[in-house]
Amino acid sequence: MTATVPEQTILSKPYLLATVGSWSLVFLAAFESLAITTVMPVIAADLDGRGLYSLAFSATLAAGVVGTVAAGSWSDRRGPTVPLFASIGVFALGLAVAGTAQSMDVFVAGRFLQGLGAGGETVALYVVIAKIYPARLHTRLFGAFAAAWVLPSLVGPFAAGVVADLLSWHWVFLGVVVLVVVATAMVAPAVRGLEHEPAPTRPGEVRRVAASIAVAVAVVALSYDWYVIVVAPVALVVIVAAVHPLVPAGTYRARRGLPAAILLCAAAGAVFFGTEVYLPLLLHDHYGLPAWLSGITLTAAALSWALASNLQGRYSEQLSEAAAMWIGSVLLAAGAVVELATAALTLPPVVAAVGWLAAGGGMGTLYPRVAALVLALSEPGEEGFNVSAKGIADSVGGSVALALTGLLFGSGSFVAVFAFSTLVGVTVVLIARRTGPARPARSDP
Repeated sequence: MTATVPEQTILSKPYLLATVGSWSLVFLAAFESLAITTVMPVIAADLDGRGLYSLAFSATLAAGVVGTVAAGSWSDRRGPTVPLFASIGVFALGLAVAGTAQSMDVFVAGRFLQGLGAGGETVALYVVIAKIYPARLHTRLFGAFAAAWVLPSLVGPFAAGVVADLLSWHWVFLGVVVLVVVATAMVAPAVRGLEHEPAPTRPGEVRRVAASIAVAVAVVALSYDWYVIVVAPVALVVIVAAVHPLVPAGTYRARRGLPAAILLCAAAGAVFFGTEVYLPLLLHDHYGLPAWLSGITLTAAALSWALASNLQGRYSEQLSEAAAMWIGSVLLAAGAVVELATAALTLPPVVAAVGWLAAGGGMGTLYPRVAALVLALSEPGEEGFNVSAKGIADSVGGSVALALTGLLFGSGSFVAVFAFSTLVGVTVVLIARRTGPARPARSDP
């Protein structure tokens, strides 16, 4: 009788350390993201920085573009280990700068460093996954990453609000620095030995890094309202031109397959992040809710994101890619519509929470599938470029949306902000239909 060999999972012995360490880093990113969104109204008031409210978010995402490009090229040439640890160090430095800031300008600088480190960290982790795990475990692992939002979504907004109300918002950042050190110690054994012989710099790598820097500068410029009639069009042209070499050919045209998946990340990120950062401010300004209570809306979205990711991972064979993309995009767009209705009609706060519950479920359904698709369509040696392209799409989509919504919010109009998100949400539904492979009968150059 032949003994049955149990099927390996992401928690099997060969992958246990990598899974736990990577999950811990995602957990910290989730906690920090939820915490800053929750306490940002308090920080803006304390540092007299209402005018830089959106820049505190868009600068982080813009810096993430530089981090993803640099770490992607670095990982392809040298392996992901050194880029991962360097990115973690920059992220921790950004936490320290933001946590000790006494002015909004310094705080934004700290947030920029956080984005730079987080962008590189994400790409390096994805390359680690591509090198360590078999393809059949990718979807489950990405679902587990999304589940890393469950615990911080339960305690993160509440804890951050309580810390800000009882102690100081500074400790929301400084406390996370300690946790970063612990997570780094956990992931170190898992990535040892992933380095390889240095490869020559590929043609265009320096140009891509320079383009990513141009994107970051343009996004920051777009966030300021001075001479907006002149600056905004120029900044948008620079962003479009600079991003072009950083993403697969055909991305701007939503060419079927990988290019459409990358564009989908940008549009979905624009809807989600361009809306979410204003929800606590809406609840604080219009309904008088304290920071810890307004964070419940973010908790609802994070929980549904994690639950949807877990379900799509568990039933990935039963739920087709096309169905997952359709369901996810519709839920996300519906969430934006509900927030628009809440702001326009002054509906009860619970309506906003329900709407963002749907949006979180949409993101949880979309993102793991898109991440798995990017790796599946990547040729050997191109994982770093394509994963960085996905990260760039996330960052550029979110940062540009935040910059534009910041300009729209100049007059204090939540309706204008959420109307913009709703419009982009419609494009998400359309793009999602093109993420499948190209039809054999047609050639899309």
